[in-house]
Amino acid sequence: MTAFRCGTVAIAGRPNTGKSSLLNKLVGQKIAIVSPKAQTTRRTVTGIFTTPSCQFVFVDLPGYQTRHVNVLNRALNRQATEGARDCDVVIFVVEALRYGTEDGEVLARIPDDQRVVLAVNKIDLVKNRLELLPFIERLQKERAFAAIVPVSARGGRNLPELLKVVEDLLPVGPAAYPADQLTDKDERFFAVEILREKLFQLLGEELPYRCDVAIESFKEEGRLRRIEATIWVERDSQKAIVIGAKGAQLKRISSAARTDMERLFDGKVYLGVWVKVKKDWTGDARLLKQLGYG
Repeated sequence: MTAFRCGTVAIAGRPNTGKSSLLNKLVGQKIAIVSPKAQTTRRTVTGIFTTPSCQFVFVDLPGYQTRHVNVLNRALNRQATEGARDCDVVIFVVEALRYGTEDGEVLARIPDDQRVVLAVNKIDLVKNRLELLPFIERLQKERAFAAIVPVSARGGRNLPELLKVVEDLLPVGPAAYPADQLTDKDERFFAVEILREKLFQLLGEELPYRCDVAIESFKEEGRLRRIEATIWVERDSQKAIVIGAKGAQLKRISSAARTDMERLFDGKVYLGVWVKVKKDWTGDARLLKQLGYG
């Protein structure tokens, strides 16, 4: 009989390579927020997938931040570096046919003695598959990867092969969580992430990066969750954009978030949302600690 395996698997890569989509597909449920905009992931998200022979504890790390330099992004970079160092295996995600300086910077932050599986994502978008082989051959020169697996997080292609490769690298040991558990995060965490996702989906290109969310109160009254949240922005002009004319934009954001929360929590949600201004909050270490960035 094959020994049971269990271990932590960090999913690393530059922003917007599809790390969160890959996590959601591997776990089988949406637990990480997804946006076409880069640098959406800020908080480390854990997803648990258990098979008869293995328990995978996936950790979706923030993408390495090069776009802005401030206290927030230094904290995100620290999370990404420490996460890649402390896990059992790293899945390093790149986009098919695209490998640049940012990818190299992320790879360089993974310790040399760490076991790394390269996942070449978005192969479904490659029109000429013959271009994949020379691309993979070039990446083989970047590092001695434990394995290289072309995948499609969106379509699920080759994900069973990716899981098998990772399983063989994990240590033998008992499961760390119940077999039916999907994450170690609580509902409060997901309330923050869902509201943040709507900011990315419904606001302009730059503004979501200047916003964050704090849950001020989370109470369960039977099947009703009563949630009070604050959206923090840096300037009065940003507050006006989030609220919108006669509060229309904030209503759209709140309504979309409440719908997703009710679906995830399987119950009714009252969601009260306020928008507050804190100048240069991304450089305020005290507020960042309250927001969970440590």
